[in-house]
Amino acid sequence: MIPIQPTPIVEWQLPGDVRLLVKRDDLTHPHVSGNKWRKLKYNLEAARQTGFAGLLTFGGAFSNHLSATAAAGQLLGWRTIGMVRGEEHLPLNPTLSFARSCGMEFHYLDRSTYPQRCKGIGMDAWEKDYYILPEGGSNTLALKGCAELAEECQEQLGAWPDYVCVAAGTGGTAAGLITGLPDQTQLLAFPVLKGNFMRGEIQYFLAQAGHENKKNWQVISDYHFGGYAHFDEQLIDFINQTKGRYDIPLDPIYTGKLFFGVADLHEKGFFPSGSTVLVIHTGGLQGIAGFNQRFPNLIRE
Repeated sequence: MIPIQPTPIVEWQLPGDVRLLVKRDDLTHPHVSGNKWRKLKYNLEAARQTGFAGLLTFGGAFSNHLSATAAAGQLLGWRTIGMVRGEEHLPLNPTLSFARSCGMEFHYLDRSTYPQRCKGIGMDAWEKDYYILPEGGSNTLALKGCAELAEECQEQLGAWPDYVCVAAGTGGTAAGLITGLPDQTQLLAFPVLKGNFMRGEIQYFLAQAGHENKKNWQVISDYHFGGYAHFDEQLIDFINQTKGRYDIPLDPIYTGKLFFGVADLHEKGFFPSGSTVLVIHTGGLQGIAGFNQRFPNLIRE
C-alpha cells in the first residue's frame, strides 16, 4: 500500500485577488485516500508492532472510514471487523458492498447500543484481540498523521498559507492540522453536522495531544445544509459546476459543503486582499456512488 505523496496542490481560480489553492489529497490512494490515509498511517504501524489479530472499527452505513479501513486491511492481509450503526439492509449499499468485497466482517448495532460500544462499554472478550480504531479513525495517532499533512503543504508551497480550510466530521483532521500549523496560519473547520459541539470536539483532541493552548483556529458552522447527509439543489449545482469547470470532484457529505462554504466566504470578502487560502480535499469520493444510488443522476461522476 504505497500512497502518492506529496499529493498535488492546484489553483482554484475564483474572481478576486485572494489566492485560492486546493490540496488534492483525494489522490493519495484509490481506496485509502485523503484524511483516511493520514489518520490510518500511524495506527496501522501501531497495530503491526503490537501483533493484533486485525482491525476493529465503527461507522455508519455510508462511512468513508469503514471503506478505507477495509481496503487497508485487505492490502495488508489483515482481518477487519466493522461495527455498523443501525440494522442490516440488503442489498448492501456501494460503501458496505465494497468493504465486504475487501473481506470486512460486519456486526450491526442498534442506535442505542452503538454509542456505548464506541466508548468500549459492553465489549465481548474476543474484541480485545483486535486493534480498535475509533469512529472516523480519530485519535492521537491520527492527529500525528494529519500534522504531517500540514508540514507537507508548507514544503510544497515554500511558505505557510494564511488560511487552511477543512471539512469536519469528528474534528480529528482539523485538530491534527492545527497541531502542525504555525500560529500565523488560521485553520477554518467547516462542520458537516448540525449542532454546536464541534469546537468542543476539536478542543478535546488538542488537549489529548498536548496542544490545548493553540488559538489559531475557528469553526465555521454555517454550511452544514441542515445536517449530516443533508443537501439542497444549490449544493448539488455547485458540486457539478466545480467538477465541470475545474475538474475537481466533490461529494455532498463533506467536501462539497467545504468548498461551497469557502467560495461563499470568498465572495462575501471574508478573506483579506492578497491572502493565500489552502483548501484540503479530504477525499470521500467513494460516497458519491452511494449517493447516486439513492438519488440517481444528481452528481456527475
